[in-house]
Amino acid sequence: MIGINNPVLPGFYPDPSVCRAGSDYYLVTSTFEYFPGVPIFHSRDLVSWKQIGHCLNRSSQLNLYGRRSSEGIFAPTLRHHDGTLYMITTDVGGSGHFFVTAQDPAGPWSDPVYVNGPGFDPDLFFDDDGKVYFSREDITGHGIRQQEIDLKSGKLLSEERLIWEGLEDQLCEAPHIYKIDGIYYLLVAEGGTGRGHMAVIARGPNPWGPFTSCPHNPILTHRHRITSPVQSTGHGDLIQKKDGSWWMVFLATRPVRKWHHLGRETFLAPVEWRDGWPVVNRNEEIACGRNLRADEHQTGVSSQGRLLPPWNVRGVFDTRRIQVPRSGDGVVLVPGHTGIGVTTGSAFVGRRQTSFHCTFSASLTAPDLKPGEEAGITALMNETHYCCASLSMNAQGDKEIIMRRRIGSLDAVTRRIPVPRGTASDRELVLSVHADEHWYTFRMVSPESGKNIDIDRAETRYLSTEVAGGFTGVYLGLYGASQSPSETAVRFSKVRIT
Repeated sequence: MIGINNPVLPGFYPDPSVCRAGSDYYLVTSTFEYFPGVPIFHSRDLVSWKQIGHCLNRSSQLNLYGRRSSEGIFAPTLRHHDGTLYMITTDVGGSGHFFVTAQDPAGPWSDPVYVNGPGFDPDLFFDDDGKVYFSREDITGHGIRQQEIDLKSGKLLSEERLIWEGLEDQLCEAPHIYKIDGIYYLLVAEGGTGRGHMAVIARGPNPWGPFTSCPHNPILTHRHRITSPVQSTGHGDLIQKKDGSWWMVFLATRPVRKWHHLGRETFLAPVEWRDGWPVVNRNEEIACGRNLRADEHQTGVSSQGRLLPPWNVRGVFDTRRIQVPRSGDGVVLVPGHTGIGVTTGSAFVGRRQTSFHCTFSASLTAPDLKPGEEAGITALMNETHYCCASLSMNAQGDKEIIMRRRIGSLDAVTRRIPVPRGTASDRELVLSVHADEHWYTFRMVSPESGKNIDIDRAETRYLSTEVAGGFTGVYLGLYGASQSPSETAVRFSKVRIT
């Protein structure tokens, strides 16, 4: 694939959906328990993407309080119709299906219009006669169900019908309907989102079918390419460029041996049409670029009192725990009593790890730290799988640098480095984590010598989906935690990823 350095969106950007408005292309992905939700990207060529905002950035649109890891916002669909953008998704474990609209893709996006019904992975299809169709996976995972919908109210106008059960009836989900040259095509994902993932397609005479399966289904899968560096290909969306060419965006993973920790990422492949059916990437193996170094060098976590677009919190934005100064860069965290990375009341802000090789660093100042409190940097998959290095105060009132690792029910401090009294108690402390394919190595800058000191390291595989479960990927972030309710302010600044 000349000119494509896959993945086009590296890191935890799964379930991509894309649309075109004139010469511009817009893309959204799933976000699960992270807020703001559903990042929206802009491109002119489908290859280079820039985030321009989030579709769900207000509490009136999305309240993830109480969501567990990998609940929340599932696969969105993005469509452009008569000058308006529509993004429909499902808040699993919460408000269910809803859609928001915008004239400007950068926002503001409307408050939600809710759609009653079970399941997830919703799709909106706008037919030429003015009718709009709402489809979703069946709650049992066996097939795709569809109804007509009124977009003003979100009311469903027809009886629910099962329109297709897929190729093998294995977790049939993520429907997208297209009308191409007078024929209706139904693209779905099947086989689960792991190594058996695939994209399959059918076609029919109208939006209700009957749908006939493509004779060369699946049109995209790597389930038989067990040695490929790219795995789990599937969950796609078709798009026609202004020049008439066809493409597919889809998710895939890049495992390190048996484990993938960067999450499900967004890939791109060309599509040709043969005998009325799409052929993805000429039926050849999906390749990935080298992408060994971070492809973006960013400084800062906030600007003018707001988090920068790549940054998220988990669950809800708790202003008692997370404070963003209006002047200058940085963030102030008040250690959360609920634990590291939980979705209710935690002091955590982070951004996706987008490259196997990168360095994440930050400076922190915590002169008022109390016994039982800690604050630092972390590589986090979920609230039970993470590693972190932090400044802490022990029961004797002495500050120390600690390395903490959490793997399921095992929570242990694996290294302690005493901080001599009078040398760094009130000074800025610089912490960093260097990532490669296999290890996270945490370091600190010595307050006395200015030299880097290794604290400890942790294996990346223990933060993989295969170990931790769920649908997300590793975040690199800042956190504060406390064994009891805290009012201590910890300031983070000079946040960098290289």
